[in-house]
Amino acid sequence: MLEEGLVAILGVPLLLGGGSSGRKVIGVLFAAERKARSFSPDEVALLCSLASHAAIAIDTARAISDTRAALDELAAANAVIQEHAAAMERAEQAHDRLTDLVLRGGDVPEVAAAAARLLNGTIALHDPRGRTVTTAGHADGALPPPPDAARDDTDAALARAVEDSRAAGRAVRREGDWVCAVLAGQELLGSLVLHGRSRLDDPDRRLFERAGVVTALLLLLRRTVAEAENRVRGELIADLLTAPGRDPAGLAERGRRLGIALDQPHLLLVAEAEPSCRERLAGAAAQYLFGSDRISAEHAGAVVLLLPDDGTAPGPAARAAAVELTHLLGTAVTVAAAGPAAGPQQLAAAHAEAVRCLRALRLLGRVGDGASALELGFLGVLLGDTHDVGGFVQGSLSPLLEYDARRGTALVATLAAYFDCAGSLIRAKEQLHVHVNTVVQRLDRIQALLGPGWNSPQRALELQLALRLHALTGPGPAAGSGGG
Repeated sequence: MLEEGLVAILGVPLLLGGGSSGRKVIGVLFAAERKARSFSPDEVALLCSLASHAAIAIDTARAISDTRAALDELAAANAVIQEHAAAMERAEQAHDRLTDLVLRGGDVPEVAAAAARLLNGTIALHDPRGRTVTTAGHADGALPPPPDAARDDTDAALARAVEDSRAAGRAVRREGDWVCAVLAGQELLGSLVLHGRSRLDDPDRRLFERAGVVTALLLLLRRTVAEAENRVRGELIADLLTAPGRDPAGLAERGRRLGIALDQPHLLLVAEAEPSCRERLAGAAAQYLFGSDRISAEHAGAVVLLLPDDGTAPGPAARAAAVELTHLLGTAVTVAAAGPAAGPQQLAAAHAEAVRCLRALRLLGRVGDGASALELGFLGVLLGDTHDVGGFVQGSLSPLLEYDARRGTALVATLAAYFDCAGSLIRAKEQLHVHVNTVVQRLDRIQALLGPGWNSPQRALELQLALRLHALTGPGPAAGSGGG
């Protein structure tokens, strides 16, 4: 007032309300002059009238402001409701689409493709070991493989994310992707990985998790069907191995009805674990063959696997099966293989050979390993049905035979004389009619060709047997000819 130089002031209250509720003062309306004066009753009445209008105007403005705020809140709430309704409708459509896929007999890749379209990303299904089973989505479902150096880190990160999802019971975020464990109770059936969506709102996250549930149901259904089929196929294998000559045509027809062409070449594998794990081994074998045209069944205390011949040799097939079954079972599994064989009679003979090979692996202390009879050296000649003497001789002596043929030396004859003379260099040089230094030089060359363990007891036995068989099946070089 002093700064403005105000001298005369008239103030009237801004009043609202009346009657029994009383009147409320919401402010004061002032009139002022910079010179001394008195305000007349008319001026006071006029200012009171202005104050009444001002109070009404202020109250109306406040009411409009409150109404506008309420309308804004209602609009925001309506937007949330509409968004929620749209999410619910989208979730219902997604549920109907996934359910329709299941009811129409759709498989896991179709569910992955449908979920990828709904989530506008790429979905990859991995098995419990982290290996990719199928992908669907952008770029025709193709995902660039990580560099070799980063693959181990990627696999480890995926395993950690799957465990986090398994513990939380929800999808979790991992380095820009989303991971959902595919569970049946506490059993891990695999995992879904969503690429291309760094952020997921709650409805899309629930949709991704629902895709995981549907995938688990389909995987369980497939496994149940496979187990039922394996039981029927197991009966066929049991009849095939116990009485192959009773009704070969009937066995072949039963195989055709089950999708097994017994007249086509197959590898036959026999797997064995410790007695307490035999029942679990059958389940592990079914899991190992799950999703393929291969079958397995329990027979005579072991598990028999029948694999269509794809060019893989019996030995590598047995070792691959031993590694996978050992991992699935958590204990050592020994596998022997034979074949390829076609027809009930040949398959039964291959089974007998594989059983003999399995027994030999056990006696040799190679539990947890896989092999075929041909890989057991002289034992393979004794155990195998083909008795491939030439193959055994070549496998044992081929470095020496090739060296002698190429250079005109007498390494094979020198090795035979060395063994005949019980390792005596003096007697060997007399038998060969050469100088003792020549014998030493030849033995050094033999060691370079066969390896440092050539004269160990087991290797020496194989070499002596191979030398005897070689002498029986073909002429050898002159004893003293050639150099070292």
